[in-house]
Amino acid sequence: MIAVIKTGGKQYKVQEGDTLRVEKLLTEEGKPVSFEDVLLIASEDGATAQIGAPTIKGAIVEATVLKQGRAKKVMVRKFKAKVRYSRTYGHRQPFTEVQITKISA
Repeated sequence: MIAVIKTGGKQYKVQEGDTLRVEKLLTEEGKPVSFEDVLLIASEDGATAQIGAPTIKGAIVEATVLKQGRAKKVMVRKFKAKVRYSRTYGHRQPFTEVQITKISA
């Protein structure tokens, strides 16, 4: 089974056993989490598919939280010519790494 889920303002194509990094979820490591905004469920060969309008009612994608973390630092630099203005700062985006365990329609 293949599913398209929506979380953190983004859409992800997932299968059972996939590991992916999503925007930070408020849960602990090792705990189960479920995604209820399922936009599409299809068989792997593409023979059957359910498309939501906008989501599929009763469809749930279950996952296990593997890790909470922060991404590599991105350096941001602001600079204005001729006025002696420059500023540098960094940002680390928090994420949650999950492993998909079950897709049910």
